[in-house]
Amino acid sequence: MPQPMLKPYCQSVLRVRVPLVVVLARQQMRIEQVVKLVPGVLIQFDKACDSPMTIEVGDQVIADGEVVKTGDKFGVRIGNILKPSERFVKLDGANPSK
Repeated sequence: MPQPMLKPYCQSVLRVRVPLVVVLARQQMRIEQVVKLVPGVLIQFDKACDSPMTIEVGDQVIADGEVVKTGDKFGVRIGNILKPSERFVKLDGANPSK
């Protein structure tokens, strides 16, 4: 399916590089615990190891996926992409789904 032609200023936006973050799990810790971390310490999470991971761009969740091994490296297989109305927040900060 051919891509619709975009205006030149829109095409330039598509070339902007943004950080893509894959979140395995999150854990809140007290600063006291963080400063005591040393190599070899095990941090436990409530999330199961086979749970889907979230994929974020600019602190916004855009998709979820699963870990896959590709040769001697790891990757993420995209499982579900959120609809644009669920991914983007209006500039005024209002929730678009409400």
